[in-house]
Amino acid sequence: MTDAGALAPIAVPLQFDGRGRTAQTPAEQHLKDLIEAVVLTAPGERVMRPTFGSGLLQLAFAPNSDQLGATVQMLVQGGLQSLLGNLIEVASVTIDQNDGSMTVAVSYSVRGTGQSTTATFAQLS
Repeated sequence: MTDAGALAPIAVPLQFDGRGRTAQTPAEQHLKDLIEAVVLTAPGERVMRPTFGSGLLQLAFAPNSDQLGATVQMLVQGGLQSLLGNLIEVASVTIDQNDGSMTVAVSYSVRGTGQSTTATFAQLS
């Protein structure tokens, strides 16, 4: 178990190590993997957890605009707060739009340790 909300640091996505056991990852990387899973999963994609995800990828082909940026920011922040709020405190979700690309930066602090960091995701069209 780790300090980050007593998580088992299982690698996300699930994989096996060289010994054939469930692969593990450092606690910091595990949290980033969980954030990535929330950001890149569409609600309804997981059968047993239909509300899991942010819906960001459903907007992948939408025209790049200020409205799209605001929508992405709201979806990502809401998804993270509702699904990982017990593990992290989301400080900000920043959207950077340039021509045909969008970058989403999630600044957060780990509730168990108070450590602050930023995870960044980019979509190029």
